[in-house]
Amino acid sequence: MKLGAVFPQTEIGLDPEDICHFAITLEACDFDHVLAYDHVIGANTANRPEWPEGYYDHTCAFHEPLVLFSFLSGVTAKLEFMTGVMILPQRQTALVAKQAANLDVFSSGRLRMGFGVGWNRVEYEALGVPFGERGARLDEQIEYLRQIWWAESSTFSGRFHALLEAGINPLPCRRSIPIWVGGTSPAAVKRAAARSDGWIPVLPAPEAEAAILSFHEDVRAVQRDPAAVGIEAIVFARDLSLGQRRSAAEVAGDCEVWQAAGATHVAVDTMNAGLASTDDHLDYLHAVRARLGR
Repeated sequence: MKLGAVFPQTEIGLDPEDICHFAITLEACDFDHVLAYDHVIGANTANRPEWPEGYYDHTCAFHEPLVLFSFLSGVTAKLEFMTGVMILPQRQTALVAKQAANLDVFSSGRLRMGFGVGWNRVEYEALGVPFGERGARLDEQIEYLRQIWWAESSTFSGRFHALLEAGINPLPCRRSIPIWVGGTSPAAVKRAAARSDGWIPVLPAPEAEAAILSFHEDVRAVQRDPAAVGIEAIVFARDLSLGQRRSAAEVAGDCEVWQAAGATHVAVDTMNAGLASTDDHLDYLHAVRARLGR
């Protein structure tokens, strides 16, 4: 199982040296990848009484994942990059295809793209995309990306996209970038089973075995081999019910549960766990890695 860390978007700050230090240290400590969450717009909740408590708002800093990874690819050599997840339906697909292909070239093929439909209506409004179309749009976007990343020139005609004998240049290193799908709704799970190179569930470790068994049944139902579809679990340093930091041993134990259940990747999320500095995040991640015998 590959071991990764969630980039601490809301806590790492804006210092470029600090951000480089985080990635360089992860790589030196034998982490396989870094995963970054994605939000373009945050709502000012002062006059939004309907806003869910605890959700990200305009005070939460988020570095744009593809810009962030382009920056970090220049200071690392083997660390892989994963958007987990990018809210693709609110973006122009051809532009994402171009940006991702360029990053894949700059990083020598170290990019995976995790996509999801998101929950934040404010972002869809700001980016001019109907919130209710996001699922159908993502299904078509995945098909469109696979084609435009593969062919030097092609034609595509769909509900949301049109392309006539055109293509991007440069193309990705392998004429493809792995596409993963996040989410645990029935629609998201079906989409991951049918269309993705991997699934990103956000579930507690005790549910891992049942969730993966069910997911593999969905994969087989569309005539695919479960061994060909990866699974990346997110394990949290913060106890989501009690609101306190868990021990490195507890987090490592959850990673082992996911591994035993069949996960191919795991990423440890250290945000909101009371870690005061970038080095505190790194020390915690190092402790988890040590518990796993890495």
